[in-house]
Amino acid sequence: MKSTLDQLYATKLQLIAVLAVVLGVALLLLAHWSDTAGNLVPGWLAALPLAEIGSTIFSTGLLAVFFEYVDRKHGDQRADERVRAAVRREAPAIRDAVLDSFAFDTNTLKSVASDETLDRIATNALGLRVHDQALATDLYADVRDQVVQATERWHDVRVSLSLTPWGAGPVSGHGSMFVATIRWEYRVRPASSTLRFACVADLSEYREMLRDQAVTSAWYVGRSSGLDASDPEVFQLVSFTVDGKDRKIRRTQRAVAQIYAVSLGADADDEVTLAYTYRTLVQRHGHLLYLDLPRPTKGLHVQLDYTGAGIRRVNTLDYFASSRQARVDEAARTADAKTVNISFDGWVFPRSGVAFVWVLEEELATPS
Repeated sequence: MKSTLDQLYATKLQLIAVLAVVLGVALLLLAHWSDTAGNLVPGWLAALPLAEIGSTIFSTGLLAVFFEYVDRKHGDQRADERVRAAVRREAPAIRDAVLDSFAFDTNTLKSVASDETLDRIATNALGLRVHDQALATDLYADVRDQVVQATERWHDVRVSLSLTPWGAGPVSGHGSMFVATIRWEYRVRPASSTLRFACVADLSEYREMLRDQAVTSAWYVGRSSGLDASDPEVFQLVSFTVDGKDRKIRRTQRAVAQIYAVSLGADADDEVTLAYTYRTLVQRHGHLLYLDLPRPTKGLHVQLDYTGAGIRRVNTLDYFASSRQARVDEAARTADAKTVNISFDGWVFPRSGVAFVWVLEEELATPS
């Protein structure tokens, strides 16, 4: 079935043909009359080449339009062939131009591709590079879930951590604790106007909070430790500042859990420097403290100070999935200062972190 445009074109040709034939015949009859009428014909009319004009218009209307109808199908085929040949000839150049535009101009790629299309492009490109499409699919899905869907990016993260003996409990043995005082500072464009810090005793709730983008930090204090996760002595958010300005901390408590909330106010729309300090209890004989990074992080420096904690030495473990290697700098272990520093300049994925494992002095003491 012909399209509306083709039907309109055919109708116009038919109308032109009819008008041209009628006008040509009229001019030919007028020329014949002027030749036979003699003195009845005005001089100016007799001087006009009516026969030639009429023949031309008649031929155009009858023959030219007729040939257009006859030859149109083949003419369209020839035009299509010329277009196909031109496209085939220029296809490599067009392809390279499009790919170069997409590769070097992210705004162009973003304007023509949906998120799903971008995911397919990234997966296929990675598959070509690693020569394994299944591996590329799994790798990109993991990156997408951890990084692309993350609501925040942390920059220049500095963490200072100190371990000191807990004075409200036994010095050694069962129930002896360290007080871990941890201060975080980093630059971020907050995704929410309210930040939350939680301490819970339920392991499933803790794991759920680790995936919750609304929770900045979550700590797990198991019931087997003998500690109450809702006790401020066990966990407490001590201070919180935004660009050096103090913010009010609100605390809520429920059975075996507590939550601290801080409102950022008008600063939530801009990039700010956040700094906060919290204290928590850590079992001495647990020999382990793990710092978790809940957001994609660019640039990390962690310092542990265990001066006066009764620790002989500390081993560090970094869980950074990167081809780069973290820098570990341990100061000379003296009576005045015992510190260890870990630095990493690249990007750190969420759920990565740093673990400190220690050996107590009393565990290496010579038996009497």
